[in-house]
Amino acid sequence: MHVSPDAALAAVLEAITPVDRALAATGQAHLDNLTKPQGSLGRLEELALQLYLVQGGAKPQADPCRVYTVAGDHGVVAEGVSLFPQEVTRQMVANFVTGGAGINVLARTVGAELFVVDAGCLGGGFDAHPNLIQGKVAPGTANLAVGPAMTREQCVAALLLGVDLADRAQAAGVRVLGTGDMGIGNTTPSTALYCAYLGLDPADMTGPGTGLDKSGVDRKAGVIRRGLAANASAVRSASGPNGALAILAALGGLEIACLAGLILGGAKNRQLVCVDGFISTAACVAAWKLAPATADYTVLAHASAEPGHSLALKKMGKAPLLDLGLRLGEGTGAAIAMFLLRSAAAIYNDMASFASAGVSAAAE
Repeated sequence: MHVSPDAALAAVLEAITPVDRALAATGQAHLDNLTKPQGSLGRLEELALQLYLVQGGAKPQADPCRVYTVAGDHGVVAEGVSLFPQEVTRQMVANFVTGGAGINVLARTVGAELFVVDAGCLGGGFDAHPNLIQGKVAPGTANLAVGPAMTREQCVAALLLGVDLADRAQAAGVRVLGTGDMGIGNTTPSTALYCAYLGLDPADMTGPGTGLDKSGVDRKAGVIRRGLAANASAVRSASGPNGALAILAALGGLEIACLAGLILGGAKNRQLVCVDGFISTAACVAAWKLAPATADYTVLAHASAEPGHSLALKKMGKAPLLDLGLRLGEGTGAAIAMFLLRSAAAIYNDMASFASAGVSAAAE
């Protein structure tokens, strides 16, 4: 039986449920009984408990883990919002495939699988490669400064591509997903999404991206204001999934929508999703607005050096794991955070309890 894309997306959203908080007491009691002062391993204990809840009260497992680096092009590049030419998106996809980029090195270092996804690069398909998924929804977006970046149909297709990526990973036994992006100009749609979803001002949110100077940042903020005005009906749309979808279609990117779908799929499948930096967090906000329960299944890997990121994180009520001054994207921060997830699972599973180690517990 054929299911329409809208019906397929609705089914995904309906399948996303919050974690069972009733399990938290048991998981926390286990952590508190390990040979350490209570809470002394800080965020690692929080991560271990989150993994435990996401995985339904089973012994938390962080492996296997997989990063998807999703690429797409943006019509708004015509407004001069990036120092790099648009063809760099395709060139970097080739670099990912041949193993030469930052994310390749870090994924190898932490033992994570890496797949590259063409969700919306300009031009035709790429040469086939085992680690390249050719899912092109359209060859780039339209210019958000003058109208909608995507049609609703394109946006839904990109979301469902992301859900399919999560499902492929689940079929391979992957427990932890990582989000990565590549797309020249994509800090502009990401900033526009933050402004529309979270009620933030372009002047506060707009940063240098690939290295713009102050006049370039001011011009970029102006482009974002024009985009918000040109898409005012979508920005003012009703709350809930339909409103969130309208904003994502109007202001987002094909790779951003795909990453939002990856987060939705991960939440549906009870996989923990390691969210990378500025662009991935914009996708995370979109997923959160589409299905608020996704918040239980996401970890924000790091604080981006893009200045608006911290404002967005405050609005989300999320604290990043790392603050390393990263601003590359690609999934680099998500890959590094996977090592912390593996450490958290190992602490939960492998540390001795006070009783098993013959160590005296703290006095009551």
